[in-house]
Amino acid sequence: MPLDRYPLTNLPTPVRRLDALEREIGASSLWVKCDDRSGGPYGGNKPRKLEYLVADALRRGRSGLLTSGGIGTHHGLATAIAARQAGLRAALVLLPQPINDHVRESLLLLHAYGAEMHLAESIPAVVARTGCLLSAAALRGEPMALIPTGGTSALGTSAFVRAGLELAAQVEAGMLPEPDAVFTALGSGGTSAGLIAGLRAAGLRTRVVSILVTHLLPPSRRRLSRLANAAVRVMRRHGEALPDLRIAADEVEIERSHLGGGYGVPTESGETATRMARELEGIALEPTYTAKAFAAFVAAARSGRYGEHLLFWNTFSSIDPRNGIDRLPEPHELPAPFHRFWK
Repeated sequence: MPLDRYPLTNLPTPVRRLDALEREIGASSLWVKCDDRSGGPYGGNKPRKLEYLVADALRRGRSGLLTSGGIGTHHGLATAIAARQAGLRAALVLLPQPINDHVRESLLLLHAYGAEMHLAESIPAVVARTGCLLSAAALRGEPMALIPTGGTSALGTSAFVRAGLELAAQVEAGMLPEPDAVFTALGSGGTSAGLIAGLRAAGLRTRVVSILVTHLLPPSRRRLSRLANAAVRVMRRHGEALPDLRIAADEVEIERSHLGGGYGVPTESGETATRMARELEGIALEPTYTAKAFAAFVAAARSGRYGEHLLFWNTFSSIDPRNGIDRLPEPHELPAPFHRFWK
């Protein structure tokens, strides 16, 4: 029986050549996978995972979705938007991170989309608060589905196995050459793990270069290989026509040199990459994930280290989430624990 899916995406997302960037840095074959346009009210990599996780929550009769992340979490915002579309509650347990205008706007958007917001000061506090909220919801007879950080579970990762197959189909159709390497941000790891498995299943030789952007429980090569294999097993159990893959840890490539000061801390190379992407190609990036990944992509294109044909997988949403709300709340309308982020 195929996996249930609650439709949140418009697929396949397009690929396009980065001609202006090629001219600027003297490269010959640079491409972008435009997952920034993956969804309706919200794009990026999150809706791909959430449409399977939301369907699973609905199948199990859950009344809402509970997840966690930093206070500027894109995953949390995508979860809140998806929950509203599906008629579910959304609750988030949020961890402080470096403050900028992007993070502040994310907090206001979470409130605007009706998310119940809880602040926790440490990872152990996030775990404890999450457990309390799940227990309280169950006692009320309104059980919630726990959505892992980043939507990264075997089920969520299966969405990016499909994304790898989607890219392979575009290569076969002649839309782009087979990439020597795909560059994507590495947070919780579901995007990278799924792409590794999907590209392998399609028979491509493409390497997936995962750009580490978090120092908070960063995923290891072993964890990513296990996640990729678990996603394939889930899909095969549900009748998907995939080979019986075994991704080894040494097939996982993690690039750590662009992390800088840690999760949410901008880097000089990331800021330069953001300007370059915007001015040359009209691509919008954000400082936590995609700026660092694009900086690594540009550095690789200049060095030639990964080959000639390189693709940047854009995981940031270019769809303005303010389009789905009547107005952006004022900071004082947020729950009291969050007021300090405007002081």
